[in-house]
Amino acid sequence: MKIILFDLDGTLVSSGGAGRNALNKALKKLYGKGNICTRGFLAGSTDKDNFSRAYQKATGKKSSAKELSDIKKLYLKLLPAEVTKAVAKGEYSQIKGVKKLLTKLSDYKEVLIGLGTGNIKGGAEIKLKPSGLKKFFSFGGFGCDSHKRSNALKKGVARAVKIAKKKILPSDVYIVGDTCKDVSAAMECNYHSAVVTCGYGDKKDLIRSGAELILPDFSDLNTWLMWFGLKPDPKGVERRAYICPDSPIDHVHFGRTGQDEPLK
Repeated sequence: MKIILFDLDGTLVSSGGAGRNALNKALKKLYGKGNICTRGFLAGSTDKDNFSRAYQKATGKKSSAKELSDIKKLYLKLLPAEVTKAVAKGEYSQIKGVKKLLTKLSDYKEVLIGLGTGNIKGGAEIKLKPSGLKKFFSFGGFGCDSHKRSNALKKGVARAVKIAKKKILPSDVYIVGDTCKDVSAAMECNYHSAVVTCGYGDKKDLIRSGAELILPDFSDLNTWLMWFGLKPDPKGVERRAYICPDSPIDHVHFGRTGQDEPLK
């Protein structure tokens, strides 16, 4: 059994900064400080951590459980309107090739697909709704599970174990994201990691992150299936990169084609 956990923002969809805008508005309404959260401030972190850091940035104080709850409630109240605005402006979109990949993965009985996202569960559902991708995800690890992304991933895997009713080894878990934080969290858990470069992560940093697979998006379906160990790679040697069908991670950095070539 293989468990594949996908990050959300920048990995499954681009929501035009809807989450950032909703959180900024919540902080403005609650504490009178605007534009607290910048694009890089939120990327790759859990909402639990983001809410805590944003509160401290807005007030200069450490947050209590009540204050984090207040931010969460107002954020979830404001988020649907921000997502709707992003859709109306044409700023909301699926990441290229992701629906085709998810559809293909759902055909494999030995694969469970889940979310491994920093979003709180309610926020993830709101962001996914316009994309039509929510149907592919019956479980996940979320930003409400822990301040630490690695713990949220572990929680997602624990939920998968209950569904599968089988033991899941770390080598059976694949994390797909778009930032170095996705990679480092996966490494901390001894999970496999891959990233797309079309999201919020810096491309140069992603190359140095240690991710096993680095691709622009999900349009190269065969390569993703080979990395997941679901398809053999008979022509890999010809392109100077090879994924062994029995152990797809033995030949690492496949996405770099064996060289330190810059991404275009």
